[in-house]
Amino acid sequence: MTPLAPPPAGTVVTVGTFDGVHRGHRAVLDEIAARARDRQRASVLVTFEPHPLAVVNPAAAPPRLTTAAERLEVLATCELDRVVILRFDRAMAGLAPDAFVEEVLVGRCGMRELVIGHDHGFGRGRQGDVETLRVLGDRMGFAVDVVAPVAGGGGQPVSSTSIRRAIAGGDLATAARQLGRPYTVSGRVRHGEARGRTLGFPTLNLGIAADKLLPPDGVWVVRVETPAGRFGGMMNQGHRPTFDDGRRLLEIHLLDVEVALYDRMVRVEWLAPLRPIRRFDGADALRLQLEDDARRARAILAGAHDDLDAPLTAPE
Repeated sequence: MTPLAPPPAGTVVTVGTFDGVHRGHRAVLDEIAARARDRQRASVLVTFEPHPLAVVNPAAAPPRLTTAAERLEVLATCELDRVVILRFDRAMAGLAPDAFVEEVLVGRCGMRELVIGHDHGFGRGRQGDVETLRVLGDRMGFAVDVVAPVAGGGGQPVSSTSIRRAIAGGDLATAARQLGRPYTVSGRVRHGEARGRTLGFPTLNLGIAADKLLPPDGVWVVRVETPAGRFGGMMNQGHRPTFDDGRRLLEIHLLDVEVALYDRMVRVEWLAPLRPIRRFDGADALRLQLEDDARRARAILAGAHDDLDAPLTAPE
């Protein structure tokens, strides 16, 4: 890692994985940005790729709320001066807290203040806690402060873990409230088998990262941001039992529009579930169901808005 050449007054730093860049994370990032402005310092986020647990304990690594690219997109909306992404490997995992602080945060980032979340821990075995950091700060000449948790539902603090739990359970309204934005997935449109086109419902077949967290499989009403504009649609998320295809796929049909998007990036927002995936007695039965799905999806999209408190439930 090349030293950052910080301003003479140094930097205000925070460090962590920041998966999801949720409201609790934003509170920390807003704090370091404000302090940096007040003190003529640079605000710096130091983060890691891949997720540390994917290296030290792959079986325990959580599915990602944001892929590396998605996380950078969200961070670009924050008032940060710099984002430092460190490759997390076995060597970094073995660094003791004092070595990480001295070599990386102070030595290379020019840190004069460290601001962390209430549940922060880092270094080998997460040995570095707030008290450890304050002792190191007294010795190395930097201040340490902690940002209070941001309240989520039920009086519990917003956390990546609680957001993952909500998404896995299909509670996207709670996830959106804690994230501060709708939950989305980004991916590149790839060529499929054109089965949807033969049924009159051409689809965008989305390639996504294997570790990206998805809500429960089913047919969903979605909103899709594309290079050609923002469109409503419906998405089959999961396998295709009618065609004996057990692969987990994301297939999106844009309603009332057809645009060429092969090899382009799109972003998909889940709006409401329509129905579970099920087997049909042939293509004609599936086509009739898709026509009904499209009718219901148009009705939901006509009433959709961006209120994060809106319930994400399908009509009876």
